[in-house]
Amino acid sequence: MADTDQTRTTPALPVPDVLPLLSRGRHRRPRSGACFMEMASYLAGERWSDHPACTSPVLAALARSVNDRTSDQGRSRLGLLVPRVIGLVGDDPRLEARLALRCAATALPLVAEDRQRVMAVAVLSSQQQLAALGAPADGELAETAAAALAGAPHAVAWARGFTTTMPPSSRRDRHRGAEHVAASAAVGIGLACLPGGQVEVDAVLHDLLATAIADVEAWTGRRPGARGPVDAAAWEQACRLTTAGR
Repeated sequence: MADTDQTRTTPALPVPDVLPLLSRGRHRRPRSGACFMEMASYLAGERWSDHPACTSPVLAALARSVNDRTSDQGRSRLGLLVPRVIGLVGDDPRLEARLALRCAATALPLVAEDRQRVMAVAVLSSQQQLAALGAPADGELAETAAAALAGAPHAVAWARGFTTTMPPSSRRDRHRGAEHVAASAAVGIGLACLPGGQVEVDAVLHDLLATAIADVEAWTGRRPGARGPVDAAAWEQACRLTTAGR
């Protein structure tokens, strides 16, 4: 775990009186709506952007993709997670590899066959990166990855052959690769044919983002369950008002 201490109490940011509506895609201004990360920039007091400085780039890539692949009906649940990503910053390569592993391992058992090879490569390469960095995945994350690999033997066999021929990558390439894996995993889940239909897709996407946020909170030392620098009760009330009638 990183040594960063984010357990100190900080004053809560005020919740704006008027909030933009969470919706798909990028938006030029709050009046036309907001994606997940634009909402985070708005709350954090940053310049309006879907790439704000207040959140880890890999986590932000996942959040943008989850936002766009979630239905209008399911997206309101994502709103409650927005304050938690504010302040979750850092470019530790170990954390980025763990996030990529989390996303790929979640997606591998669910995505269509033509996407499984990509996710299998992502799982194996993330595991290799973590081992090389002296921080192999352990506990629940390691179990999730092992189960995902066991459930897709054909994709894994192909991926093992592919990864043995992969040339060493630069730090910049690994960073970009982690962002791509996070976004692609959400896209694959969003297109998956799950038994529960779109309702189940929405639930899986929400839970993936929530789990990834919890992973970063644990890594950075943020107090478990902390919602970020926004008053939780005020934010929940604002989300209810904003999404009423959808």
